[in-house]
Amino acid sequence: MTARLQDRTALVTGATSNIGRAIAIAFGAQGAHVVVSGRDEIRGAEVVARIRAAGGRADFVAADLDGSAAAGVALAERATGLLGGRIDILVNNAAIHPGAVTASTDEASFDRVYAVNVKAPFFLTAAVAPAMAAAGGGAIVNLGSWIARLGIPVGALYSSTKGAMETLTRAWAAEFGPAGVRVNAISPGVVRVVSPDETESYPGDVMMKGTPAGAPGLPDAIAQAAVYLASDEAAFVHGTVLDVDGGRVGVAVINAA
Repeated sequence: MTARLQDRTALVTGATSNIGRAIAIAFGAQGAHVVVSGRDEIRGAEVVARIRAAGGRADFVAADLDGSAAAGVALAERATGLLGGRIDILVNNAAIHPGAVTASTDEASFDRVYAVNVKAPFFLTAAVAPAMAAAGGGAIVNLGSWIARLGIPVGALYSSTKGAMETLTRAWAAEFGPAGVRVNAISPGVVRVVSPDETESYPGDVMMKGTPAGAPGLPDAIAQAAVYLASDEAAFVHGTVLDVDGGRVGVAVINAA
């Protein structure tokens, strides 16, 4: 059976941990040559080694996506060089998520979060999408969040940036879709971070009570959705935000107990 991303090339930002790491590994397993991008070279090397050990192709590019256009262009150029002259798939995953409430958020923090979460993917997409179109097409997958559409009393700043990414998804689908570049997004629910020192109790557990899933998901669930959106199976999917959230946003469950 042919791998779903066989002979494709992919750039995944924020790919050294959590959801980004899972997406990079899943893409490698499905035949893509992956550029793993992030700030931590040690963790980046581990992801690359994991992909290569499974028979896949991967390289690491250190990048601090600070929101500047120059940083986006530099990453696009380095990734394109490593990937043989083209990027078929871009995953805009890198983000920071302070949990502060509005009154305790200072201006510097506000600017930093918008720079990393919105400006950086904006200018990286501006550097990548036209080249995709010129090469005949491609796929862009953005990462949104369930809290962009279901308000909670903390993290207003972060949730607003994810709302911006979901809006950009639709706008970019209209802008680049006619040239063969499909743009979609994933809206993850509460995802349990898997780490060696993780305790049995997870703060996000309570947020998933009363949902069909009943518990947080794992990064692999988001990764499989990214594989689908990046693959030919999603050829007729444009401008969609795919909820992968255990039913957190769309479903109300009434417990009889």
